Amino acid sequence: MRWMLLLCLSLSLPALADLDYALSPRQIAEDTWLLEGSTDNFAKANGGNIVNTAFIVTTQGVVVIDSGPSKRYGEAMRKAIAAVTDKPVIQLLLTHHHPDHVLGNQAFSDVPIGALPGTTVLLQQQGDAMAENMYRMVGDWMRGTEVVLPTQALAPGVNRFGNHDLQLLSLGGHTGADLAILDQKTGVLFAGDLVFYQRALTTPNSPGLSVWLADIATLQGLPWTQVVPGHGPVANDARPFEQMRDYLAWLDQLLRDGAANGSDMGEMIRSPIPERFAAINLSRYELIRSVSHLYPRYEREQMKRIDAASNGQ
Repeated sequence: MRWMLLLCLSLSLPALADLDYALSPRQIAEDTWLLEGSTDNFAKANGGNIVNTAFIVTTQGVVVIDSGPSKRYGEAMRKAIAAVTDKPVIQLLLTHHHPDHVLGNQAFSDVPIGALPGTTVLLQQQGDAMAENMYRMVGDWMRGTEVVLPTQALAPGVNRFGNHDLQLLSLGGHTGADLAILDQKTGVLFAGDLVFYQRALTTPNSPGLSVWLADIATLQGLPWTQVVPGHGPVANDARPFEQMRDYLAWLDQLLRDGAANGSDMGEMIRSPIPERFAAINLSRYELIRSVSHLYPRYEREQMKRIDAASNGQ
């Protein structure tokens, strides 16, 4: 039995050794580095690396923005940072609780892990289930990954890290607790998943598309010079905001009209997608998910209470 176990282990080691995120930091502004993920869905081929993470090398030390989808990713991120600077990591900031942004936290357990209080609550409630789902979707990339909760509650305002003043904004359109970060030194806006660009947005925890639209207006009104979306390419113009506003408004009207017309969920998920969104990756896939997440809410808004109707007669 022992030799069979050793044989199985030896056969599995090369496969595990091949699980390399090959993270390559790209400098996008002074002291600022991006690790850009794909705009695809979670898959064993990408190890869940569909997210944009980043770090800022300040005179005090390195500030990291989001830790990625697994312990292995977080460890690879630490190595990538060390290849750029010998300054220590001093802070991890989490934009929200979704697994691709927080399941690398184990690799940063030696520094403060900051998040909005609502993010901590959501991660505490949903983290284990999200991690289990990630194990199912990306397999061995997740080996050893466990949920690590934030250790520091963040509040809106300006926090100084060495020579960089970071403005923290507490918003909520994507999950109800969404942190956006504006580096006042460089003008780089880390929008988290409040902004998707060239990749269809996800809605599992959204409190409502009107809330999200208001957040987009808030972000666009900031004095940014570059926008780092949670998913998709970096931009130095307003196109990510314009695309988000257009898509959110279309989705909201689609669901509103469907509910008013009495359309069922099956009809809604087959709705035609406008040609202007054809280049946005995973549009059909995410429309199906958004209908399942949001449409019941729109249907309830169309329903009249029988007792209320009777009282009005």
